[in-house]
Amino acid sequence: MRSDNVTKGVERAPNRSLFYALGYTKEELERPLIGVVCSQNEIVPGHMNLDKIAEAVKAGVRMAGGTPIEFPAIAVCDGIAMGHTGMKYSLVTRELIADSTEAMAMAHQFDGLVMIPNCDKNVPGLLMAAARVNIPTIFVSGGPMLAGRMNDGRRTCLSHMFEAVGSHYAGKLDDAGLEEYENNACPTCGSCSGMYTANSMNCLTEAIGMALRGNGTIPAVMSQRLRLAKHAGMQVMELVRQDLKPRDIMTVAAFRNAETVDMALGCSTNTMLHLPAIAHECGVELDLDQSNQISSRTPNLCHLAPAGDTYMEDLDRAGGVYAVMKELTKKDLLDTSVLTVTGKTVAENLAGVENLDPQLIRPIDNPYSPDGGIAVLKGSLAPDGCVVKRSAVAPEMMVHTGPARVFDSEDEAIAAIYAGQIVAGDVVVIRFEGPKGGPGMREMLNPTSAIAGIGLDKSVALITDGRFSGATRGASIGHVSPEAALGGPIAFVEEGDTIAIDIPACQIDLLVDEATLAARKAAWTCPPPKVTTGYLKRYAALVTSAARGAVLE
Repeated sequence: MRSDNVTKGVERAPNRSLFYALGYTKEELERPLIGVVCSQNEIVPGHMNLDKIAEAVKAGVRMAGGTPIEFPAIAVCDGIAMGHTGMKYSLVTRELIADSTEAMAMAHQFDGLVMIPNCDKNVPGLLMAAARVNIPTIFVSGGPMLAGRMNDGRRTCLSHMFEAVGSHYAGKLDDAGLEEYENNACPTCGSCSGMYTANSMNCLTEAIGMALRGNGTIPAVMSQRLRLAKHAGMQVMELVRQDLKPRDIMTVAAFRNAETVDMALGCSTNTMLHLPAIAHECGVELDLDQSNQISSRTPNLCHLAPAGDTYMEDLDRAGGVYAVMKELTKKDLLDTSVLTVTGKTVAENLAGVENLDPQLIRPIDNPYSPDGGIAVLKGSLAPDGCVVKRSAVAPEMMVHTGPARVFDSEDEAIAAIYAGQIVAGDVVVIRFEGPKGGPGMREMLNPTSAIAGIGLDKSVALITDGRFSGATRGASIGHVSPEAALGGPIAFVEEGDTIAIDIPACQIDLLVDEATLAARKAAWTCPPPKVTTGYLKRYAALVTSAARGAVLE
């Protein structure tokens, strides 16, 4: 066993003495040592219950003959970090999580790992670590939050909460109405209840083969979630026996499957950052053009919040991720021969699976749209690409041309929106918020929610080299690459310039002649960095383009 490096032989007597100091017995050290990576903390609603998941995992490991050993991973709550400097520290934790987990797993020579994430950066960060360490590993998340319920019976969620702030500023919602949303939007523990980034990534962990069925959809408050965790603990022991590793599972074909399911589900645009980053750790390079090719042949089958009025608990009742995958196999859109952590192929996993609610998971012959939920746009404004959640865009905004309203930070833009300075037809441009320029590539949920809350989501577009929360809806186009801090065309946009957006054609252009743009570029100097100390300074120096997943080099 790999753990023999720390438990066996005369020369390892000092190592064993330290295990004995922890209370482990000789018998426990003779079993496979399984690292249980738990992201539990008391600041993230999606993580407050993970101690219970960890205990269930450890029970499963022990039942199957292993010795579980828990250690932590950090987590940021994007909702609490939203709208202030804290959001600069969200995406960057992905690399911290991957690095620290790699360090712990290598230093202590575990035979296998069970990863227990739940929210936005923990899932991809731990998948990246799993690929690096490449020992038998399985994932089990904490599960999604239940949808909230307003006093009149309407269901609600976090995206409604953010939009309620915009409605309040616009005079459409009074103080009591705002407080009602506050008290009802987030009623339980778990990752926020719509198809936001956390739930997107937990669903894709099933699709890529690294988690058992139900990982992405079983609600956090259900006892079924604890049973799933016990089964994950048992299954990691089987993976150790088979020596089935993450890179055996996360192959090129598996990533194509994940992107296909992504398009069918209508996942968060942040998946276009995370999947390439995970693939990079596996030695697989994903590019945005490939994503568009997959999108072009993959029907969009689900409209969960914020694209619609259904939630993760509804998707679970309809059959979950496997039911979506089953629909996709009817048109041979998945490679069903790939292996998964079940020890079986996708085809074997899907045997007998049914779509239990064709209204929620549209049949493959009756989709919401013939193409996927995410589109990559390219053109003179974004030569290397940008990303939009097409499934959450109103039909009247699929093609839009309007004057640019230019802001060099999210804070400037949100102030203008709340002050009523943005009008129908405008194209709001927020720049210097990319991976390097931010630094940290903040999510723009506040400005997009403000636009929706004041009733302009069907007449105003927002474009940024930053990114968007999975809770964002509307013509919100992020990840513009190259970013402004690297001298991309978005840096040269001026107030009143015309920008043309054609989402069906995957095109985005700045309608300014080349001579004018060349003159602007020649006169341009990059503003000084916004952060000059600490981790963000190091991150800005090492991070690559959003088009490459914002990986560090």
